[in-house]
Amino acid sequence: MTGLVFTGGKGPSPDKIRAIIRGISGKYLIAAADSGLDLAENAGLKPDWITGDMDSLSDLSRLDAYPGERVLRYPADKDYTDTELAFSLLHDKGCSAIWIIGGGGGRVDHLFGIRSLCEREIFPARWILDSADIFCVQADTGHNAPFPLRTDANAVVSILPLADGPWKASSRGLRWPLDAVQWNRGFIGVSNVTPGGEFSLEISQGRFMIIIPFGTSEKRTDTEE
Repeated sequence: MTGLVFTGGKGPSPDKIRAIIRGISGKYLIAAADSGLDLAENAGLKPDWITGDMDSLSDLSRLDAYPGERVLRYPADKDYTDTELAFSLLHDKGCSAIWIIGGGGGRVDHLFGIRSLCEREIFPARWILDSADIFCVQADTGHNAPFPLRTDANAVVSILPLADGPWKASSRGLRWPLDAVQWNRGFIGVSNVTPGGEFSLEISQGRFMIIIPFGTSEKRTDTEE
């Protein structure tokens, strides 16, 4: 079962969100983290749960449309972000793959907070912002799909290692193959290109983040450390 966390900050358009939902095979659950309720409802979705301190929700009266037991309110002074609370809730409800939708723009500490989730033992399989589609992929787990991926011709793809190494990956369909790359922490491959509009990765060791910016075209590749 797929879990969808809608969180505050910029997310994809309502049309794109609806297309994402249509592409899910099987059952899914939705948890809105605070103002993530705005993002979900603007796409015509009704979350199964709303959680957080509700300090950024545009209109608190929107909560009245939901049963009281489905609205989990927390004090502002707490040990976890609203996104973490929603993520943990869906994991506890049995979701084997959890996607985060939203989180772009706004406060940079919240952006890095979601990024830090990708380093943890239990991590999001996908993070969809307004500007990019991000996949977290790990060898020998359920988090090794959905590859191959189709993109626009000459789309830009960036790959970086996550969590603990060692890391090893091979690729098909990228202009600069990954097969011989010696990955180290802090080493990233940015602005690779998909000439044919499709690529695939085989992750044999470690965990990787694959970033596909929306609306990008070919430029060049840079590898930085």
